[in-house]
Amino acid sequence: MRAKTHVRRDYSHEVRKHRFLWVQVAFGALGTLFLLLGIVGIFTPILPTTPFLLLATACYARSSRRFYNWLMNHPALGPLIVEWRTHRSIPWRVKLVAVATMTLTFSSSIIFFIQDGWLQLALAVYGVAMVIWLYRIPSRDRPN
Repeated sequence: MRAKTHVRRDYSHEVRKHRFLWVQVAFGALGTLFLLLGIVGIFTPILPTTPFLLLATACYARSSRRFYNWLMNHPALGPLIVEWRTHRSIPWRVKLVAVATMTLTFSSSIIFFIQDGWLQLALAVYGVAMVIWLYRIPSRDRPN
């Protein structure tokens, strides 16, 4: 069986570094913060992954060719960013995993951890709203 090879592209032409070094450093720090929040969002349903990755990409585009290229070419994160930037869509599999994780986390929180009925209701409404919002984002690879 042959391993899938990842073709690295050079996205340097998309980078427009800020002219002041201190602003570049600030954008780099913000990009790293947003990247970390996006990674945490992979494992928690409260934080959305894609918006934080897009913010990290935008910050790196103003601060560092190296980090920008690294993120755009990352085998797990890069395709999600490219898919959104190119088609304004989220892959169907990513959407299904996100909905399943949100459902599991919200329902277990409501059943096992939240005692107040109003808080349970508020959390349920918030969870349903997040699922509806996510479902409305297009997926080009959705099966018919």
